[in-house]
Amino acid sequence: MNLSIQPLNRVAVGLGPIHIYWYGIIIACGALLGLLLAMKEGRKRGLPKDLFVDLILFAAPIAILCARIYYVAFEWNYYSGHPSEIIAVWDGGIAIHGALIGAVATALVFCKVRRVPFWKVADIAAPSVILGQAIGRWGNFMNQEAHGGPTTRLFLENLHLPNFIINQMYINGTYYVPTFLYESVWDFLGFILLIILRRANLGRGELFLTYLIWYSVGRFYIEGLRTDSLMLTGSLRIAQVVSILLIVLCIILIVYRRIRNDAKVRYFD
Repeated sequence: MNLSIQPLNRVAVGLGPIHIYWYGIIIACGALLGLLLAMKEGRKRGLPKDLFVDLILFAAPIAILCARIYYVAFEWNYYSGHPSEIIAVWDGGIAIHGALIGAVATALVFCKVRRVPFWKVADIAAPSVILGQAIGRWGNFMNQEAHGGPTTRLFLENLHLPNFIINQMYINGTYYVPTFLYESVWDFLGFILLIILRRANLGRGELFLTYLIWYSVGRFYIEGLRTDSLMLTGSLRIAQVVSILLIVLCIILIVYRRIRNDAKVRYFD
């Protein structure tokens, strides 16, 4: 590695043997900002003010656990030989699709117990979730992961990126494509789209389904550029397969619910 280019320190605070990593701080900040946004919108839509606080207390740890289990399961060839690293989430290695499975499953049970409409809660939470994902990708940046293939400094400079991003993409003597940034920008655009679509007063559930479609379209393309994909087979990337399935499923759900008139309740109702 070029000694004149040093990666950013992954450790934000070191207290003796205890280290607090930027990865965790950034993800926590994304979750907190998303929570505040959901709480504000939830109050406007007539939900109890503490509903999303209660939900995240259950959903966040379950989502992180499911995200790690998902990742470890598809990297079992490595972790079976390094079992002590299974819990090392501070080194990265949590899969967003796993987190979504855990969060949605938790929300379904939570909403049933609290007797609130799941689709209403999901619609309100959708912009918060994609905003949290956009911010969370910068945790991957600090860990120098979720990047694409080798490239040149000239390519990165032509993207008009600041030096701190270009330098962080210099890993073990090679520059890499900043796919973490591609996905972060895509998610920020999705956040703006969802905020705009709120005013379109879509049928209940359609804002959340639109979020899944938007995210999946971007993830399918960006995943094809990455070098650290979880693989289903030698040539099939798991994230791309899941993205296609989500796009198809969400379109079917939107059409089906409209035919059955299940989306007659609008977002502002």
